[in-house]
Amino acid sequence: MRILIVEDQGNLAEALAQILKKNNYTVDIANDGETGLDNALSDIYDLIILDIMLPKIDGITILRHLRKEKIVTPIIMLTAKGEISDKVKGLDSGADDYLAKPFATEELLARIRAMTRRKGEIIEDNTLTFDDIQLNTSSLKLTSGEREVKLTLKESEILEILINRRNIATSKEIIIEKLWGFDAEVEHNHVEVYISFLRKKLSFLASRVIINTIRGVGYMLEVKE
Repeated sequence: MRILIVEDQGNLAEALAQILKKNNYTVDIANDGETGLDNALSDIYDLIILDIMLPKIDGITILRHLRKEKIVTPIIMLTAKGEISDKVKGLDSGADDYLAKPFATEELLARIRAMTRRKGEIIEDNTLTFDDIQLNTSSLKLTSGEREVKLTLKESEILEILINRRNIATSKEIIIEKLWGFDAEVEHNHVEVYISFLRKKLSFLASRVIINTIRGVGYMLEVKE
């Protein structure tokens, strides 16, 4: 799961990023509104943590612009203000949730989990399911029936993308952008290697789930008859 933090307080942004990374999230940081809007418009993020008070472009303006562009990525607003009027303005502009600073990191993590549950992606205990497989995104364990195997973080992230996009072919470009970012010097064969590892682990589990290659398009999860 890839998260964008748009926060001009460098120490806070870095601290949040480290906490999220320890919980197996992929994180990008933007320290001003202009950069944050540019990143968010890419529509590669699963969730955005957005401060209201930002240099160059404020958070409310960013939020309204994203919703105008039909980008429906869940957004949690952050602000040092706790007044009802600020909460109402953020929620009316399209925010999905609201946190007033200072806040407990445990509460932020709970809000993030709630956001993903609302999207129908993650069920209890951070577990994703597809047919006979269950992927725990916290422990990185993949199970099917009585068998279990441990995934690497990148393997887990790729499988998470494929499960969440279960009815859509996912290109290598989308996988690279979501997991490594726009400017990463990652070749397509990096993705191919991880897909190969995942196929071997699905085979080890004797799962009905396979990763099908759709030539010229990408990858899609399917169930063997």
